[in-house]
Amino acid sequence: MFIGHFAPAFAAAAISPRAPKLATLFVAGQLVDWAFFTFAFFGIERMRIDPDATVMVPFDLYHMPYTHSLLGTVIWAAIFSVLVLWARKDAAPAILAGMVVLSHWLLDWLTHRPDLSLMGGDQMHGLGLWNQPFIAIPLELGITLGAFIWYVKSSRGPAGPPAILLTVLLAFQAINWFGPAPEAVGPLLYGQALLAFALVTLIAAWVGTTRKHKRDVLSMLGPRR
Repeated sequence: MFIGHFAPAFAAAAISPRAPKLATLFVAGQLVDWAFFTFAFFGIERMRIDPDATVMVPFDLYHMPYTHSLLGTVIWAAIFSVLVLWARKDAAPAILAGMVVLSHWLLDWLTHRPDLSLMGGDQMHGLGLWNQPFIAIPLELGITLGAFIWYVKSSRGPAGPPAILLTVLLAFQAINWFGPAPEAVGPLLYGQALLAFALVTLIAAWVGTTRKHKRDVLSMLGPRR
């Protein structure tokens, strides 16, 4: 899953004006993948090409205990929440940011074959929807478009910037699904992934400067500051 991980970011931004900025939420949505591809550069976590891995994705993600285990994701979420709490001095955006990070493991569990551990052990989990393209593709598009529409309807601003963001996301996803499969893993592939994350995050930062939230529905999480 690629753009589907940004669906929780859009949803969190739609919930409240106290949510972190959209760019921060975009980082949260893909935080464990930022970490994974960075770790892969240094051989800390590893992947390899396997055309038979799944129908849609030819990657064997065979060693990623620090980023894609449930425990690892919880730790990344806690760290990110603390950083947001330190920056914002408000529990509500910190909670939202942490939930977006945590959503990554659940969404990966839906699509990955069993390559996700709970605590970095040998028992692996994953529903494997990447082997069911006619389910996985509508699911990813549906949650992303639904959350995007919610975000746009919950905020005011020009339509152009979010439309550009959505177009870029869909273009990257089309390349991911229908482009030629890489022949090998290595720094070039890892760098391309990180560059894609950085580009959409920069566009999200721009979008966030053009839109204002309409209402606050998270007053129950704590006093406004």
